[in-house]
Amino acid sequence: MNVLIAGAHGGVGKHITELLSESDHAATAMVRKESQTGEMADFGVETVVADLTEDVTHAVAGHDAIVFAAGSGGEDVEGVDRDGAIGMIEAAEAEGVDRFVMLSSMNADSPDDSPDALYDYLLAKQAADARLQESDLTYTIVRPGALTDDPATDEIRAARKLDRGEITRANVAHTLVAALDMASTHGETFEILAGDEPIESALENPTQAD
Repeated sequence: MNVLIAGAHGGVGKHITELLSESDHAATAMVRKESQTGEMADFGVETVVADLTEDVTHAVAGHDAIVFAAGSGGEDVEGVDRDGAIGMIEAAEAEGVDRFVMLSSMNADSPDDSPDALYDYLLAKQAADARLQESDLTYTIVRPGALTDDPATDEIRAARKLDRGEITRANVAHTLVAALDMASTHGETFEILAGDEPIESALENPTQAD
């Protein structure tokens, strides 16, 4: 597949870019600033500059799949995490993209149950997830717990709902990339945390009862 990585310059996005650069897929790293293209090109992938607060049709065109790992870091949750994600979903629909893998967040389905500091962010993610679920795209929505920069273990827990916990950015990236090719994740929304099951194995039944 020709895969567009939205948020390729981010903490999870860089791991995704590296993994896809080593895969059989052709990857395009989408970044917000021209100054970020050189670092992405070092991975041996194509690059495209696009801003999620604007039209992203030129970035989406020609791709078979999108891995959405972009985020505002709390600076513009409505413009990027909500409207930017929805804009990319709608561009994917218009451009005939079939596959869409979304990096969401644990408790995006229940913002009211989360700390006040996360409420607006989770509300934005909830809206973006809902738009993707309503679309005709072949989607997967992955909701990790708190992110860390610890080394990859390539092992996780996956279920429709989990208790709070942590997971490494590297393991989240591996999960998103693995999900691209796994039909068992099509149309599924699930949470992931650090665990002891190999990622591909966990994704064979990602919404199992935990």
